[in-house]
Amino acid sequence: MEYFYDVINRQDYFLKYKAELIELLLYTAICFFLPLFVGHPQIVVGIMVNAMLITAALNVKGYKLLPVVIAPSLAVLSRGIIFGPFTIFLIYMVPFIWIGNIIIVYAFKEMNLHRKVNKWLTILAGSLAKALFLFAAAFLLVLLNIIPTLFLTTMGLFQFYTAIAGGIIALGVHEAKKKWIRQQDA
Repeated sequence: MEYFYDVINRQDYFLKYKAELIELLLYTAICFFLPLFVGHPQIVVGIMVNAMLITAALNVKGYKLLPVVIAPSLAVLSRGIIFGPFTIFLIYMVPFIWIGNIIIVYAFKEMNLHRKVNKWLTILAGSLAKALFLFAAAFLLVLLNIIPTLFLTTMGLFQFYTAIAGGIIALGVHEAKKKWIRQQDA
């Protein structure tokens, strides 16, 4: 448990409490309000949510990540139109979506911040792990006739593509932010 605690409390660079709180609120607000008010095209929303998850993983410590992890699916459920008449079935996927979000966040904390694995390889591995987990969960729920087959498409390759694209955006924004911070400190 100590190892897990050490990993989830890592940051790419130190943020004071107030700065970390501001970033947490910003990432959570984007993760909630983007699906709630924009909703479509789903690929854009998915990319931006994954970008926020990865950026939060690099900057926010520990349990403070939970609002970022759970906000997007709560917004989709609140909006109720992403899957049209199938939105009710999303309720069954929500716990798996939260775990999928935790997987990609933890991948960045474990692989990149703890083990110092290349960020691009971390994006690939974290995106693949998240997509495989969500597809496996959807596949099982489809086999059990709990959710419709439609979910196999949205919880498979779609998740992989949006996580990869979100990771690329997150790294670009994160590196630009680090450069700006360095200039301010100089």
